[in-house]
Amino acid sequence: MSMKKFINQAEDLTREVLEGLELSNSELLRVTDSNLVINKKLEEEDRVTIVTLGGAGHEPALSGFVGDGMVDIAVVGDVFAAPGPNSCLEAIKMADKGKGVLFVVLNHAGDMLTGNLVMKQVKKEGLNVRKVVTQEDIANAPRENSDDRRGLVGCIPLYKIAAGAAKEGKSLDEVAEIAQKFADNMATIAVACKGATHPSTGMVISELGENEMEIGMGQHGEGGGGRMEMKSADETAEIMTQALIKDLDIEDGEKVMLVVNGSGATTLMEMLIVYRKCHRILQEKNIEIVSNCVGELLTTQETAGFQLFIARMDDELLRYFNSPCNTPYFKKN
Repeated sequence: MSMKKFINQAEDLTREVLEGLELSNSELLRVTDSNLVINKKLEEEDRVTIVTLGGAGHEPALSGFVGDGMVDIAVVGDVFAAPGPNSCLEAIKMADKGKGVLFVVLNHAGDMLTGNLVMKQVKKEGLNVRKVVTQEDIANAPRENSDDRRGLVGCIPLYKIAAGAAKEGKSLDEVAEIAQKFADNMATIAVACKGATHPSTGMVISELGENEMEIGMGQHGEGGGGRMEMKSADETAEIMTQALIKDLDIEDGEKVMLVVNGSGATTLMEMLIVYRKCHRILQEKNIEIVSNCVGELLTTQETAGFQLFIARMDDELLRYFNSPCNTPYFKKN
């Protein structure tokens, strides 16, 4: 079956999506020829700044969260591909306002390769940079092997929390410590019932049978070993919520953040029905939801499914998360 997407030439995808992002959000960000998406208020900042990297094709992530109070520079690669280290180094130098830079990398092979090369270079050049890796997918490795866990939607609230701490004037070491604390206390699991097509090649990203779904699906259609018959919203939410609670060992009386992140083709109706069940499960366990989000944050084209995210929270993390921000796809007053 031929691919049906409203695109132009495959080789122009990344440039055109960034051009559209800039034109529709010109008061918040600007885009350079090297595919850096830059917070327009960066020049006037006097604090720790946040740089991240990742491929296009996951909109609104990651560049849709560039702006005041969140990401300062996102370095964008081609669709599902990491950018090169030179662009990241350029971004870090541009971002550094004398207080240092937090460099956030999602745990995927290409991103990590670039991230590690960049860190070698910044060390050689004596730049003040700390790297935090997000690796919270519980499907593909146990918590004790978290270095093998994939980075999913957890990067988005982590950007917000790190930026909130930076806005309060925390040092780079303090911001990195706060971001790491959040990263160590978050978990995600994804489910898909229909795969997507790669917009550059038309290749099917993941194939699922007519009445199948897979719990544990990766960000790019990688299997998670949880293929099963299609289940209802409540049944799916039950399996996924219980798995996250167990992984994080969340107990009676604790506070959490709960996110239902749509993967691209799941309706808001479905996400809200799932959220309702997750909320009920947590409430019955006397676990308090102190912050939440339901919607599309990080997608994989037209994948039908969602990522369920839970993180342990405290009053300090909540304050940073709730601090004001103004980005194209995430705002807090």
